[in-house]
Amino acid sequence: MPTGRFAPSPTGDLHIGNLRTALAAWLFARSDGSRFLLRFEDLDLSTSSRDYEHRQARDLSLIGLDWDDPPVRQSERSDLYEDAITDLSNAGLTYRCWCSRREVREAAVAPHKPPGTYPGTCRDLPAKKVAENEESGRPAALRLRCFSTATDVVDLLHGSVSASVDDFVLRRNDGTPAYNLAVVVDDADQGVGEVVRADDLLDSTPRHIHLQSVLKLSVPSYAHVPLVLADDGKRLAKRHGSVTLHDRSVLGDGPERVVSVLAASLGIDVPEQLVRPSDLITRFDPAELSLDPWVLSAEAIDTTW
Repeated sequence: MPTGRFAPSPTGDLHIGNLRTALAAWLFARSDGSRFLLRFEDLDLSTSSRDYEHRQARDLSLIGLDWDDPPVRQSERSDLYEDAITDLSNAGLTYRCWCSRREVREAAVAPHKPPGTYPGTCRDLPAKKVAENEESGRPAALRLRCFSTATDVVDLLHGSVSASVDDFVLRRNDGTPAYNLAVVVDDADQGVGEVVRADDLLDSTPRHIHLQSVLKLSVPSYAHVPLVLADDGKRLAKRHGSVTLHDRSVLGDGPERVVSVLAASLGIDVPEQLVRPSDLITRFDPAELSLDPWVLSAEAIDTTW
């Protein structure tokens, strides 16, 4: 049975959208009798904190989620990422890139490519240009040299998705391993066979599958759950009102009430007023999950609850 996981970034308190994705990931795993893991994606040490780790783990526990092993931190796994980079570099599949984000954003790409696709500016630079960049002292990122024209993803909720894969970053120009590398290495190392996450990451999944193929790693199953949106059409955030577990508790809503509302939003029939995640395992059916985002307006935050 595949191991599932939830992997938040400890940069703030979890909000309703985060808790909803965590609940969905937990139910996918537990309804199959699978293991479930918690991993903190804290590579950006400038915004991550141990305090937020503790608060996130506390909130997940309060709503009734559990995990089978002690949580791990990406910041303590750099050797694994560097080993993967070494393997890729030894295979001739990496190159240094001096392009800024702005330069990539403003570069012209083929009309069928999505905005932000890397156009390959530094892929085959002449030795003279490489030397000039090195002498300038400008830090370089490390990119994966891709040869795939398209990668197919079979998502458990969205079906078949195909997308081209550009030469994406493996290590940022400040030396930090990039998310697209770390998440693939972590999932393989931890034996994760089922990835349930928000659908804003669906576009990144072809990159992950391509990298898994290059590194000869097993490919987990994927299910991308729709985001929770505010009535302004943007992803739900703390600025939209009382959206954290603490916010709701101040207003008198206990963890069971939060779980009940989240379960209903996932299409789970909840006849009782209050439930715990363990009450939902036998009722959970991925086929009942809507592919539409759950829109929660400021007014609805107060009236829905």
